Amino acid sequence: MIDLYTWKTPNGYKIPIMLEEIKLPYKVHAIDISLRDQFKPKYLKINPNNKIPAIVDKDGPGHKALTLFESGAILYYLAEKSGKLLPKNLHERAKVMQWLMFQMSGVGPMLGQAHHFLHYAPKKVPYGIERYTNEAKRLYGVMNKHLAKNKYFADSYSIADIAIYPWIVYHEKQNINLKNYPHVRRWFKMIGERPAVKKGMQIPG
Repeated sequence: MIDLYTWKTPNGYKIPIMLEEIKLPYKVHAIDISLRDQFKPKYLKINPNNKIPAIVDKDGPGHKALTLFESGAILYYLAEKSGKLLPKNLHERAKVMQWLMFQMSGVGPMLGQAHHFLHYAPKKVPYGIERYTNEAKRLYGVMNKHLAKNKYFADSYSIADIAIYPWIVYHEKQNINLKNYPHVRRWFKMIGERPAVKKGMQIPG
């Protein structure tokens, strides 16, 4: 059994989607960041970086419990554990890891900043809004160009798609019109129709 600590955020949705895809049993623990649950001492023992998500796999490697945080690391671990959604072929695997790192280093941080300056900053900061809105458009452009020639981000559906999808769910909050990125829109609709994605996006309910 895997204990999943998560909340209703783009990063928080990645792991329930993955767990639904690979069909591993898990128990959800809601960490309500609006109530600052992520700063409670009990949770800090699991993730000292006070972020979500995190997991505790009670049946980890060597039948020892494994505690893990950082969504990209968790996706990689679960793919290795299950043997799913991460190809064994080195060439194909490298493509998956490339786009996973693209999400971790670009899509997540930059779109997160766009969310902040557009919706949550105490004061409107025109420079911040312009900078991160422009960066969001640039990233969508990169993805759109790639998806014009590829069905998925890598050769097949993978943890790279799972990592990116929840961020695209919030495209309107990023001042992005998907009509301007038709290949991203095609991919987004396709991924959103997967039963595991639909269920994972409802967790925690």
